[in-house]
Amino acid sequence: MLAIMRVQSFAVVLLALLAAAPPARAGIDHMVPYDSSGIWKRSNQEIVEYGLIATSVGGALWEGGESRLGRTFWTSVDSSVAAGLVSQLMKVAFSRVRPRDSGPPPGNPNLWFKGNGNESFPSGEVTAVSSIVTPFMLEYGHDHPGVYALALLPVYDSIARVKAQAHWQTDVLAGFALGSGTAWLIHRSPNSPFILQIMPHSIYVGIGKRF
Repeated sequence: MLAIMRVQSFAVVLLALLAAAPPARAGIDHMVPYDSSGIWKRSNQEIVEYGLIATSVGGALWEGGESRLGRTFWTSVDSSVAAGLVSQLMKVAFSRVRPRDSGPPPGNPNLWFKGNGNESFPSGEVTAVSSIVTPFMLEYGHDHPGVYALALLPVYDSIARVKAQAHWQTDVLAGFALGSGTAWLIHRSPNSPFILQIMPHSIYVGIGKRF
């Protein structure tokens, strides 16, 4: 069931990206026309990312680790921290040039290992969004299939980042795979949530239960 969900989610992201801007040449990496209007505005992307981070951390602190929901929140925190660290290391290691910095359209997606702050691969934002929502899909999707709609958030962010010419298509696909894959590994670990284990007892109980 989990394997099917991951394959389906990956397919949704890929198809959405290709539908948003069909490639002009062989391969999926290509610069699309810049679009920062309507739902694709940068401020809307930040609302999704920072809203999810705040919800994840706030929910974890409020709920604690004694309930199913609380443990899921803490797993989400674990996932976002771990995936974020790996993402940043990969950005520095691969130092890929962003589409908007790669020359005039259609751009050059083959500029890797250029250093100097080039951090296109993978998308850190898509990594964050997918790592936060995936634990909830894994935990509650079987009982409440509507939870799988959370997959639309990394899909939205993937398309938005490509439209902003901030990432190539493979950057956002890699971010989605990294975020969801990290969440899956942490979710299935018998020792998770990890960060919760080093928290004071008052945090484990949950702020909400103290009122």
